[in-house]
Amino acid sequence: MQNLILASASPRRKELLQNLHLTFDISASDADESLGSFLSPAEAVMELASRKSLTVGAKHPDSFVIGSDTVVVHEGTILGKPKGVSEAESMLKRLSGNTHSVYTGVSIVSPEAETRFFEKTDVTFWGLSDAEIDAYIKSGEPFDKAGGYGIQGFGSFLVKEISGDYYTVVGLPVARTVRELKRAGFILPF
Repeated sequence: MQNLILASASPRRKELLQNLHLTFDISASDADESLGSFLSPAEAVMELASRKSLTVGAKHPDSFVIGSDTVVVHEGTILGKPKGVSEAESMLKRLSGNTHSVYTGVSIVSPEAETRFFEKTDVTFWGLSDAEIDAYIKSGEPFDKAGGYGIQGFGSFLVKEISGDYYTVVGLPVARTVRELKRAGFILPF
């Protein structure tokens, strides 16, 4: 019997896999997430996803392990998770009325090999008032999310439009992940 493991403690990624009616375990990775500035956003998310899946995969060599990482990029700058109120406010003001890109990298480690890929989605925000930014920050939602917002929650009111895969912005490009799992030899129930 094949075993599937999600190398993430993200409740959003967990929910996305549960929506597929897949049986899987969760084993959050303790991989080093520091990176040099020489990597492109696509390379960075694939490298971090790979570290996560390989770290967990080393403990479960007979399993299929999914690692994932997401970053927000605006005008060439990677925006991580804000460390406080002022950083969240700065990020949201920067994204207000502008288009940014969300990159999600995925690594699937099987007993035989590793597959890496990324997806990119462009997101345009409405112009945001100071009151809207303040209300969003007070919700507490920005602090565990790349770029300081979550498209699937209260932050949905920030987003004017997207070009690409919605689930890439949430944190796991589901359709591509399913296809790559199949290609890696994982037997899906559909």
